[in-house]
Amino acid sequence: MEVKQKKIEKSQLELGFELSAEEFKHFIDHALEHLKKHVKVDGFRPGQAPNKLIEDKIKPESLLMEAGDIAVRETYLNYIKESKLEPVGQPEVSIIKIAQGSPFVFKAIITVLPNVELPDYKEIAIRQLADSKGKEISVTEEEVLDSINYLQKTRAKFTEKNPTSPDGSAGRGDFVEIKYSAKEINGGKEINDKFILGEGGFMAGFEDGIVSMKTGEEKEISVKLNGKDTILKVKIVSLQKMELPEINDEFAKQLGTFSAQGGPASGWDTLVALKTNMKEGILAEKTEAEKQRRRGEILEKIAEKAKFEMPVAMVEYEQERLLEDLKNKITQNIKISFEEYLASIKKTEAEIKETYKKEAEKRLRGFLVLRELGKKENVETSEKEIAEEVEKYIKNYNLEHAGHNHGEIDREQLKEYTKGVIQNEKIFQILEKYS
Repeated sequence: MEVKQKKIEKSQLELGFELSAEEFKHFIDHALEHLKKHVKVDGFRPGQAPNKLIEDKIKPESLLMEAGDIAVRETYLNYIKESKLEPVGQPEVSIIKIAQGSPFVFKAIITVLPNVELPDYKEIAIRQLADSKGKEISVTEEEVLDSINYLQKTRAKFTEKNPTSPDGSAGRGDFVEIKYSAKEINGGKEINDKFILGEGGFMAGFEDGIVSMKTGEEKEISVKLNGKDTILKVKIVSLQKMELPEINDEFAKQLGTFSAQGGPASGWDTLVALKTNMKEGILAEKTEAEKQRRRGEILEKIAEKAKFEMPVAMVEYEQERLLEDLKNKITQNIKISFEEYLASIKKTEAEIKETYKKEAEKRLRGFLVLRELGKKENVETSEKEIAEEVEKYIKNYNLEHAGHNHGEIDREQLKEYTKGVIQNEKIFQILEKYS
């Protein structure tokens, strides 16, 4: 077999493969053995008929295509492994020549991870960590109260409002379930939603229009949508009065906590104890957020000075991924189709995708630099470490979603993700030791 390797553009290689007629004959035989299992020949059990009879039943082009697929797959993978190349994604394969009794020729265009030249990352880490030292992290009383108010709402009591009673109309603080529609939203299809009235979950003017409505009542409310006047047809499906428990020692005692083993434990003895615990939790969250911010800055500074060719195909892939995330957020949060969203902002999908180029390049720079740092520092992650973290995640996931069907967890995908998390954590811990 002969292989020619040629660089065609940034991080892309063209691999030209040529197998001799004799080498390709091996793959034709392999293809015949595979296809014969699916060909029926009178008087023989499946897969037991002589090859000559099988060949008479199979179209020559079908046999060649099967042989070509097997030859491409095996030849390409073996070469990649032997050459220690690191391709990204699937190759773009073109068959140049294929025929019985002749050499088999094909080419594969691949994107490979580029070589990364790192700057003096130790010196950068030392400088960045020195700049962030001494930054005080604090928690305000207001932040603690906000968290307790959230817990208060989770313990609220809901009572259905009677539309015939004097207090049966919607007021701020009530929990409402509605159906609404508009020509400009979701193609005019009706949308169901639930929310606490007056908390600003909707566009300006919409919630004001619901105040004083009753269960079963329908109404048209005028709002501004992307700068245009829009009429929303609204119907109140359900209306419930929300009664909040008083925040005191008894409230603290009734709140459930979780023990270290994951089982339920008792609440707090006093409101003061609850506030102390909440403050500690918020402080821990802020400390973690600051650590991640600091790490992000270190990585960004190293990436700015790192030298490598930006792989175009990988940038485009990341742009596509960011675009898909936006599409999901539009349909789930704004509840309009992506086409309607594009029309409202007067942009094309290609224009939106282009705006993600810088972000895609930034993320890719971070990924490539972290990967190279892992190599330089000989960071390794064992199968045992990965397995332990995966099992821990699955256990917590099952506890959190007990009684709910959320589908099967893709273990292989989770393992790959977990490996990356562990690797990155080890790399950043090494960088932080340089301070």
